[in-house]
Amino acid sequence: MEERIENANSVIKNHMIWSMGAGLIPVPIADFFAVSAIQLDMVRQLCVLYDIDYKETEGKAMITSMTGSLMARLGARAIKFIPGIGSVIGGVTLAVLSGASTYALGEVFKKHFETGGTFLDFDPARIKKLYDEMFEKGKEYARDIRQEHKQKAAAAGKVQDADEGPVAKLAQLAKLLEDGLITQSEFDKVKARIIEA
Repeated sequence: MEERIENANSVIKNHMIWSMGAGLIPVPIADFFAVSAIQLDMVRQLCVLYDIDYKETEGKAMITSMTGSLMARLGARAIKFIPGIGSVIGGVTLAVLSGASTYALGEVFKKHFETGGTFLDFDPARIKKLYDEMFEKGKEYARDIRQEHKQKAAAAGKVQDADEGPVAKLAQLAKLLEDGLITQSEFDKVKARIIEA
């Protein structure tokens, strides 16, 4: 059981970091879909870990019910296009908010599955308070991860190049999808390979 919790924590942290990267995508709709896809993949992996029958349609509905209010608070994400504000809202970046939302979702599903819950008895209204608490904790955790990453990069004497790494690959992939050059199915397959790499 302890090993399973450790594995669940690892799944949550990895997907949280990926969500933070996806939150940096400069296209409002693309980053929303990228974060949603990452969160859905996290729920799927947690289902596998807890031996829960996974249903994508139900997973999407549950994620939307939990994160819908966050998206409403952020508006249509058009704030990214306001000069001088960019991707910062009240000192909290969209990357941090994306990471915090993923962390909160992961913790909610982990706790639900740990207590013997399944998709059939998942009640978003009942679990909303826990999600909100975990979201606040997730913001701090996301800030810590960002700070740790910056310190490691500075210690290594490296400057993060926007044209390198998985975040840039996800951004390029989202752009291809938006331009209609690839299908949603192709996007999902390539995204999964980038996440697993």
